[in-house]
Amino acid sequence: MSTIQDVNAEQLAKLFHHYREALTHDNESSKGEATSSWDRVPESERKLMVTSARLALLELSTPPVEMTPGRKYFAKPGEADWGC
Repeated sequence: MSTIQDVNAEQLAKLFHHYREALTHDNESSKGEATSSWDRVPESERKLMVTSARLALLELSTPPVEMTPGRKYFAKPGEADWGC
């Protein structure tokens, strides 16, 4: 099994496209409509899908950020300086 670092963003986008088309046109394929291939997708849409896949891979490979309790910009009770 490949790690996230080994996955090519274009390959991932191409697979997403393939499965989306297969699932979307599942009922339509019986009517004689062929699913569109990756090569027929407009270049701008392909770039968008590849960029989306790249961002998804980046997010998945980044360790989760631990949320600190409370908000940094609020003072703790009794610590606020009140002045006018």
